[in-house]
Amino acid sequence: MQDAAQRLKNLAEQLMGAPLPVRIRAWDGSETGPPGAPVLVVRNRRALRHLLWKPGELGLARAWVAGDLDVDGDLYTVLDRMAEFIWERGEDARNLRQSLRDPAVRAAVRSLFALSAPFLPPAPPPEETRRHGRLHLHTKGSDRKAISHHYDVGNDFYAMVLGPSMVYSCAYWESPQGTLEDAQRDKLELISRKLGLRPGMRLLDVGCGWGSMAIHAAREHGVTVVGVTLSQEQATYARKRIAEEGLTDRVEIRVQDYRDVRDGPYDAISSIGMAEHVGAARYLEYAQDLHALLKPGGRLLNHQIARRPQADESAYSVDEFIDAYVFPDGELAPLGTTVTLLERAGFEVRDVESIREHYALTLRRWVANLEARWVEGQRLTSPGRARVWRLYMAASALAFERNRIGVNQVLAVRTPESGASGLPLRTREWRA
Repeated sequence: MQDAAQRLKNLAEQLMGAPLPVRIRAWDGSETGPPGAPVLVVRNRRALRHLLWKPGELGLARAWVAGDLDVDGDLYTVLDRMAEFIWERGEDARNLRQSLRDPAVRAAVRSLFALSAPFLPPAPPPEETRRHGRLHLHTKGSDRKAISHHYDVGNDFYAMVLGPSMVYSCAYWESPQGTLEDAQRDKLELISRKLGLRPGMRLLDVGCGWGSMAIHAAREHGVTVVGVTLSQEQATYARKRIAEEGLTDRVEIRVQDYRDVRDGPYDAISSIGMAEHVGAARYLEYAQDLHALLKPGGRLLNHQIARRPQADESAYSVDEFIDAYVFPDGELAPLGTTVTLLERAGFEVRDVESIREHYALTLRRWVANLEARWVEGQRLTSPGRARVWRLYMAASALAFERNRIGVNQVLAVRTPESGASGLPLRTREWRA
């Protein structure tokens, strides 16, 4: 009888039709795989049951979040190699149905069933979002629940991961050797300059987070700011920061859906990492609402993650792990779709800047912050939630580095009938 690690390795290679690129260590202490490679640790038989009852990404995620799967070695290397092994080999990877035609593979699967006994479905980890149906309707109620799931997990945990800036979006780096705090400050200043903020202007910050953009705009540029969020915990934290800065006369934080803001017009609107929560079904409405809230000549800065377009856009589906554990109801759109819908809403799109590599740098710093205080991070939220964050941030860093997803700042203007956009003839300086 082979040991558990060798049996698992044989099964994986038979199913995928390729050599396993990492080592496997099983619950019985056995280990096999390429010498010197990082190790995928299968801590117990329950990990197999997660995969058998929910094959694919969600089963892997459940095993990881529950602590039944782990990594010994560099997490980025394991994720990169396993992504290529499972998902990115195109025609070279045999699908499960084809594999099961092979009698040797069928025998291996039967062996896996026996190896995973007792064969009972394990309960999903408590961190998993319970959803009824797969429609992303993005009602006000469902959006509020989704935002609460992701953001109301403890301000102390976010402070540990994000650092003093408390900015939860892509930073803007002068160099990879810079500090996270400087890069986040530079991002807020970049947005402020694109919006042309000046003393006396009114700014609406949609999805204001913990108040960092609102504070920067009021303190550094003398504007009056309304920030809206659906997270009560974010609002409480932001209001405390604003009071400590002595800015309560210039910054108001509301727990309010952007669709309920009725006190326009504003001179400028910033939407930083919020539009990913809007959803395809509601995006035109989102753009129209923001257009209506701007005065003629007002500017919108829309900072948003984008996915690569697909040949058949109707085949797009939300990532199972992200939907269940990270951003329930979050949806990504190609950049071209976003620009088109902003234009349909009446905006003139004047500038698009891709800062894809900047997000990879940002995410790696957040992962490093979490790993440096791992025990504390688990205490501040839960062991499962900390594992969710470590996995999704590391995997996202690789996705940005490999150009699987991107992030863009789109500057748009509610250009008046006169055609005067109010922008300078040259808005950027390129470096060699």
